[in-house]
Amino acid sequence: MRRSETRADRRAQRGRARVTRSVAFVVAFLLMTGAVFAGILVFDGPEHRTPTARAENPVVPFSAPAPPIVVPTPPVTEAPALPDPEAAPADPYENVPVVAIGEIEIPKIGLVHTIYEGVSLTVVNHGPGHWPGTPMPGGYGNMVYAGHRTTYDHPFRNIDQLVEGDPIIFRTDAGTFTYRVTRTQVVNWDDVWIVDQHPGRTVTLFACHPPGSAEFRYVVFGELVTT
Repeated sequence: MRRSETRADRRAQRGRARVTRSVAFVVAFLLMTGAVFAGILVFDGPEHRTPTARAENPVVPFSAPAPPIVVPTPPVTEAPALPDPEAAPADPYENVPVVAIGEIEIPKIGLVHTIYEGVSLTVVNHGPGHWPGTPMPGGYGNMVYAGHRTTYDHPFRNIDQLVEGDPIIFRTDAGTFTYRVTRTQVVNWDDVWIVDQHPGRTVTLFACHPPGSAEFRYVVFGELVTT
């Protein structure tokens, strides 16, 4: 009888132990679940977010876009009006005053000479003559001069030696103006287009060609490079 009671007692003890472990597991599970749920309530609300969470998700305030940059438009400036050359003299020997207006120098051919106003022969016989109505040295447009190659002191005798880049210097009361040769050309004696005006500041020299003949004209073209 004592042995039977002992076995029954052992079975009862094991049963009570299983119940105790089950109760402990349930209690532990409930405690853990409650802690997790409480943590969600505590840390998920916006008023309890940590500084780290705010740094990772910064709130960028609204700011109006910067106004566009307006670049002022430069004022439109009109080009100077082109001069209006006078017609060639109807009488090349007309009696007109001989008025000196300055000096021309062409170092390449050793020329230094007074220049005069007008292209009548009575003027050009004294030296290179400025075509009336074309610009003066430094002026806007095409400045034109005529000169002799063989008669009188033939200042333009060697203008056919000029090449691109050679300087042509004018001195007047307004200052010193240097032009550079851009090209040369032989034209017919009656090609008056060489006095036509165009935008820019240029010079045209012409004389009879070949020397001793009036069949053609030798023409030198240049442009202003310094003032």
